[in-house]
Amino acid sequence: MTGATRRLTGLLPGRADWGPTRRSWGRDLVAGSIVAVVALPLALAFGVSSGVGAQAGLVTAVVAGALAAVFGGSNLQVSGPTGAMTVVLVPIVARYGPEGVLLVGLLAGLVLMAAAALRLGRFATFLPAPVIEGFTAGIAVVIALQQVPAALGVTDVHAEKVWQGAGRAVARFAADPGVVAPLMAIGVAVLMLVGARLRPGVPFSLAGVAIATLVAEAAGLDVARIGALPAGIPTPSLDFVDPDAIIALLPSALAVAALAGLESLLSATVADGMSVGEKHDPDRELFGQGIANLAAPVLGGVPATAAIARTAVNVRAGARSRLAALTHALVLGAIVLAASGLVGRIPLAALSGVLLATTVRMVEVASLTALARATRRDGLVLVLTFTVTVVFDLITAVAVGVAVAIVLALRALARTARLQPVPLEGGDHTAEEQALLAEHIVAYRLDGPLFFAAAHGFLLELSQVADVRVVILRMSRITALDATGAGVLGDAITRLEHRGILVLLSGIDPAHDQVLATLRIADHLRRDGLIFPDTPAAIARARVHVHAAEADGGRPPAGAREAMA
Repeated sequence: MTGATRRLTGLLPGRADWGPTRRSWGRDLVAGSIVAVVALPLALAFGVSSGVGAQAGLVTAVVAGALAAVFGGSNLQVSGPTGAMTVVLVPIVARYGPEGVLLVGLLAGLVLMAAAALRLGRFATFLPAPVIEGFTAGIAVVIALQQVPAALGVTDVHAEKVWQGAGRAVARFAADPGVVAPLMAIGVAVLMLVGARLRPGVPFSLAGVAIATLVAEAAGLDVARIGALPAGIPTPSLDFVDPDAIIALLPSALAVAALAGLESLLSATVADGMSVGEKHDPDRELFGQGIANLAAPVLGGVPATAAIARTAVNVRAGARSRLAALTHALVLGAIVLAASGLVGRIPLAALSGVLLATTVRMVEVASLTALARATRRDGLVLVLTFTVTVVFDLITAVAVGVAVAIVLALRALARTARLQPVPLEGGDHTAEEQALLAEHIVAYRLDGPLFFAAAHGFLLELSQVADVRVVILRMSRITALDATGAGVLGDAITRLEHRGILVLLSGIDPAHDQVLATLRIADHLRRDGLIFPDTPAAIARARVHVHAAEADGGRPPAGAREAMA
């Protein structure tokens, strides 16, 4: 069996995945049922908020929840519709309709499966923390803005950006205010937030939605409701699919795949930290999410991802194996079949209250404050990612946040590169080295990375060397050397030699020497024996050069003249 075949086979579920089930099946059944109760109002709310409908949220919770539990890389992960995914889906639904969501889901599923096959799961850990916290806080604000129309009892509000839609809803509400919908939304949100503090284990979201529905029915309140769920499974058509549609939706599919992969891997990491002895497989998790995102949209759902909140509930409820997440999906399916009529009577304002409370719990103020105060760089990336998420969209925000974080990190890294003259007053160097300047010999120690972001400053500093005959470049402490840095080093050597200064190199790391040799940098130094394994040898050679120059009337010796030519 080849390595590629073993990798692909390793992504498939095996008997060992269900080993813990034999020891904890009773606890897993209870935990899965608890998660289903918590997930029901969230699935309905996210389905409505995505623009596809409540039934799409339920289908996603059932289908994606079951498939991700079987094929995923975590024993404790719970998947389904999430607020972050809703933020990405809203513009797709507005522009392309349910068919667009189906095609995006299929493409995203394929991308995730390809990423799993290429073993890209481990790279999610490289995303900067300020970017993660920034877009999480931004998502919370966007979800809250999405709920403004339903919370105010305003329907048929359309806008390209959620903040524009929220503004229009407020304007229409101000022209014809009502109290029922706002009170209902606020009541459900307050019940969830206060109840979570007093009794964290009680599903107050379901209780709030149930109370709001009963009050609306008993009092005959005129509020917008979910409406009757369609019989059977509504399957979007793929008749419109053509190469142009695929090209147009490919960026959105990549965004959905990136979000599904990132949120799922973060959630799996949280689950590992909350449990004892658990360790998820990141590539299998991507594979499982890919399978889930292929299937859910085909059956009338929306793209899905692992849900940190529901996963945390699952762990706290005592789950020990995949059976809990699978039970959650099966219980949700049974609830839908048995109570679809009641589900259709739920007021939209009540679901908006559920999501408003969810957004409050998404934002960790202490974490945001700590990151903002950590360094100016982290604070800037955090604020920028948050702002772009709210004003534009999530994917642009992540791209901008990562790009700015990389630029600032490179800038900070470049500042660590130093060119320090030896001798240094009060340093730890020998008396022999302290006497070098009197002999018109200067040794420079290069510390840190010599790469494209730091190289030109090095060139400028080194080019200003004056009143010396020999420059020794001590390169043993260079931590990184790229093509740009090597090229700038070569330019510096050439400039010094044109001024009649002999350049010697010492202590080159073999890997860095290979870069220099490949680019033919300092070939003449290597040919003339002017590269040394250590600094003492270079100093001895420098003194020979100086003494020869003095004996020759101050002119550079033949070797130096050849180097300058």
